[in-house]
Amino acid sequence: MKKIIPFLVVFLMININYSQSQNKAYSKDIALYQLKFFISNGIIGEKKKYIKFTIDPLAASKSSELTSCYYEIITINKRGLILGFYDDYWLPGSTYQGFSFKNLNYENAIELLKKIEKIIDVEKKFLNADDDENNIYFTFQDMAVIIYRKGALSGRIRIKWNGFDAEWENTAFRRTKRRLERAMKS
Repeated sequence: MKKIIPFLVVFLMININYSQSQNKAYSKDIALYQLKFFISNGIIGEKKKYIKFTIDPLAASKSSELTSCYYEIITINKRGLILGFYDDYWLPGSTYQGFSFKNLNYENAIELLKKIEKIIDVEKKFLNADDDENNIYFTFQDMAVIIYRKGALSGRIRIKWNGFDAEWENTAFRRTKRRLERAMKS
């Protein structure tokens, strides 16, 4: 019996680590929950008076690797787009999942979204010519962006930032752009 207990403990630890590392259950709701303190600490900072702000989760990619949220800090008249990155981290002997947020002020967010949209529109023929082989690359701030197609009506945008490599499906990208424009009008 004494020999079985250590075996069971090790077996359970392996299964728990495996199940945690294979779970890709990140969503807009989880991002919204975590964004509250990111905006409070990372964007607003310490203030003696209270600050009012809103968060609107816009879209999450099917892969759960990228989530977009619009924010507006009402009290200090500041707004922008936050890209939430979620992916695996590899450490010796284990896989862990982590997340990080990239803040884009309003002007930079619009610039990035318009640049991606323009490239897709102007280079549609090139991108459609060879599925998954023709690629367009550019950098924006500290992000590397690759645009390509993979299958009919399956545009892809990959963003590499801060150790994360996230795929933004064309549908999620367009939903983000449309909802961001709508949120800014209201």
